[in-house]
Amino acid sequence: MSYLEAIILGIIQGLTEFLPVSSSGHLELMKAILGDNSLPEESFTFTVILHFATALSTMVVFRKEIAEIFKGLFQFKWNEETQFSLKIIVSMLPATMIGFFFEEKLASFFGGQILLVGFMLLITALLLLFADKATNTNKNTSFGSAFVIGVSQAIAMLPGISRSGATISTAVLLGIDRTKAAKFSFLMVVPLIFGKVAKDILGGEISFESSQIGVFSVGFLAAFVSGLFACTWMISLVKKSKLSYFALYCAIIGAVAITFALMN
Repeated sequence: MSYLEAIILGIIQGLTEFLPVSSSGHLELMKAILGDNSLPEESFTFTVILHFATALSTMVVFRKEIAEIFKGLFQFKWNEETQFSLKIIVSMLPATMIGFFFEEKLASFFGGQILLVGFMLLITALLLLFADKATNTNKNTSFGSAFVIGVSQAIAMLPGISRSGATISTAVLLGIDRTKAAKFSFLMVVPLIFGKVAKDILGGEISFESSQIGVFSVGFLAAFVSGLFACTWMISLVKKSKLSYFALYCAIIGAVAITFALMN
């Protein structure tokens, strides 16, 4: 992988992580277009690194909210911050279980599985269309809805299923306010990504050759910077834009991916 390819993939990750169009799906498609022949494990490692970069950008954008959450937690009271933190933990359970028991199987999907990505993008499009029809989205996130949203996040570990699209759409279908749904969607993935990276580092599963450090660092930086802009933009975008626009985009890209896979 060249530095230019790493930058391109980093920018794609940063921009698509927060839009409901599947960042992992776009990464796999772009890797195929660029002719990336990495092994599934290597490809998956680079994907994790880019997701770590966008997790950091999420923390920067929501730094005030995160500071308030920690401040509320240290009051050791059953307050709004404590409840929100517990809901985040509840939402993490499904993805944590999937990652623990099916990590190797999941990694195998990140090695040029373009046909799979195409079909998953079509599923994302359908989910966004259903959510676009939802009404009365003015509820707060409950513990039960947090778990259901977490199930959607677990399913979205497949490349082509948009994590933000699946979680925000699920929240909207449950009647949750769109702005609150977007905030919850972006924050709920941060602990998972940090946990994943920590686990892989401690377990020795993430290791770089000297020739890869520079390329991975450039990709990380590109994802972080573009993620800062995309996260800020998406917060305002989700308030006024229809999810059907993103559904149409996912349907088109999904059809292109399926066609590309069948022709090659």
